[in-house]
Amino acid sequence: MLPHQRVYFLQFVFALAMGALLSRLPDLQTEFALTEGQVGLLLITMSCGVLVGLTFLGRTVERFGARTTAFVTIFAASLLYALVPWMPSAPFAAPLMFIAGVLAGALEINANVEADRHEALLGRRIMSRVHGMWSLGFFVTALVAAVLRQAGISVELHMAAVLAVVVVSGTIVFLPMRTAPKRNNGVEGEQPPFAFPTIGMLPPCLLGAAPLWVEGAGVDWSAIYMRDAFDVQPLIGGLSVTLFSLAIAVGRLGMDPVVDRFGPRPVATVLLSMAIAGLVMVATAPSPILALLGFTLAGIGCSSVYPLAISAAARRTDRPAAVNVAALSQTTFVVFFAGPPLLGFIAEHIGIRFSYWVIVPVLLAALLVTPALAKNPAK
Repeated sequence: MLPHQRVYFLQFVFALAMGALLSRLPDLQTEFALTEGQVGLLLITMSCGVLVGLTFLGRTVERFGARTTAFVTIFAASLLYALVPWMPSAPFAAPLMFIAGVLAGALEINANVEADRHEALLGRRIMSRVHGMWSLGFFVTALVAAVLRQAGISVELHMAAVLAVVVVSGTIVFLPMRTAPKRNNGVEGEQPPFAFPTIGMLPPCLLGAAPLWVEGAGVDWSAIYMRDAFDVQPLIGGLSVTLFSLAIAVGRLGMDPVVDRFGPRPVATVLLSMAIAGLVMVATAPSPILALLGFTLAGIGCSSVYPLAISAAARRTDRPAAVNVAALSQTTFVVFFAGPPLLGFIAEHIGIRFSYWVIVPVLLAALLVTPALAKNPAK
């Protein structure tokens, strides 16, 4: 396995663990006797943890290096996810979700900075592929979860099996991992404890946040949406997460050559337009088939805009790449994890269909700031 491919696997295997838990949210909702709003509160605890990790652990990630950070974040978070179903109630599960969120924030910094450094070494883009492996992991774990839910396999047994897979495969892949050398862009300096976005970083932050909200809504709420809107079987409901994740994975894994040929700005414009069309289709779907098609279209649309925003932030020369990446990640992952809980409160009080309409204006705003991306392909 080549060095940059270990970064691919880092994203893939972490998505297996987190995606397994999120794919079983309908079962956890029933097990803990939660309303949609209370599910949202449980997700907020993980959101807060991610923000803490992104804010405070940048220098720690730099100090520990890629391999140690990968081992600690992935193994510990997977163990915490496996323990969540064993908790007697949601208040006991919330601290585990918070700590897992902290670890997820550190892993996000590690993966994005390493991907940017490998792009400099390789002389070509891999950022979209790195995030594509995250989506591929969600697709695989969502497909497995849909089958296991239909077969009546318990959440506890499911998560224990995922933990075993993560530990064994992660140990094999990460032992030879080495930290990539820093990008030589003339910008030096340590990452401060708080990496706030500058004025120039606001457009990339919006471009990253809008599609991540779509991704969070698709991953966290699509199975519950299919159950509540159409009363479908668990296997059909789980297909929403599966198809959505597959669409994101296919889009991200195949988008780097497209961006190299046509440029970031035109690609982002087309993708955001597709995401808007997909969400409208989901919100207005009269049948499960059309809803699944809408989730698929929205998945393709939100696939590669976030990686494009990450690359734009990492290539800025006003601050070190790790600082700009952390600043963008802090902003966008607040939306990724805090957006779905907000949708839960909207779903509980107004309706789950209307919750998908709320995201459309944010995507339209992201369309307006696509000029912040490079118009032409990189030379």
